Amino acid sequence: MELLDTPLFGVVFTILAYLVGVKIYKKIKLPIFNPILIALLIIIPTLLYFNIPLDTYRKGGNMILFLLAPATVALAVPLYTKIELLKQHLVPILGGITVGVVTSIGSCIMLGRALGLDISIVKSSLAKSLTTPIAMALSEQVGGIVPITIVMVMITGITGAIIAPTVCKVFRIKNKIAKGIAIGTASHGVGTSRAMEMGEVEGAMSGLAIGVAGVITVLIMPILYMIFF
Repeated sequence: MELLDTPLFGVVFTILAYLVGVKIYKKIKLPIFNPILIALLIIIPTLLYFNIPLDTYRKGGNMILFLLAPATVALAVPLYTKIELLKQHLVPILGGITVGVVTSIGSCIMLGRALGLDISIVKSSLAKSLTTPIAMALSEQVGGIVPITIVMVMITGITGAIIAPTVCKVFRIKNKIAKGIAIGTASHGVGTSRAMEMGEVEGAMSGLAIGVAGVITVLIMPILYMIFF
C-alpha cells in the first residue's frame, strides 16, 4: 500500500495499461482498439474496483500530463523533414485549418443551443479539438469546466483516431496533405498518432495542424465568444 502513496504508482500503472493497449492493437489491428482507449478501460475500472482515490493516481498521472506539452512540440520534427511541402501548399493548408477550427467551434455552439445544454458545458466543449495543454488554458479563460474539457478532448481524439481512415475512404480523400491536415485539426495529438501510421506526410501535416489550430483558435475564440456569449 505504500506504493500507492508515491508518484511511481500512477506512472507505472499508466505505462503498463498503455503497453497492454498497444499489444492488443497490434494483434487485432482494428482502429476501434485504440491503445489509449484500452488503457482508459483498464485504468478507470481498476481505480473504481479497488477504491483507489483519484488524487492518489494523479500523483503520477500529472507527471505524465506534464510531458504532454514537450511531446506535442516534438511533432515538429517530422514536419521539418517536409518543410518544402509546407511552403508549396501554404495557403490551402492555412485555409483548411482555419475552416476546420471555425467549424469545430461553431458546431459546438449550435449543437449546444439546439440541445439546450447549460452554457458552461458549451464553453467547456469549444476547445475539444485542441491538444490538452492549450484546451485547458482556453477553457479556463472562457469560463468552461476544465475537467469536462479534458474528457471532451480525450473523446474527440480517440474518436478521430478510430474513424479517420474510414472517413477518408468513404469520401475518397486520397491527398496525403489533406488527410493529415484534417486529422490534426479535428483530433489533435491522438489523431496524429494514427496519421503517422497512415504515412510520413500525413503525420507531418497532422502535427503541423495541431500547432496552427491552437494559434488560430486563440485568435478566433475571443471574437466568437463576444458574438455568441
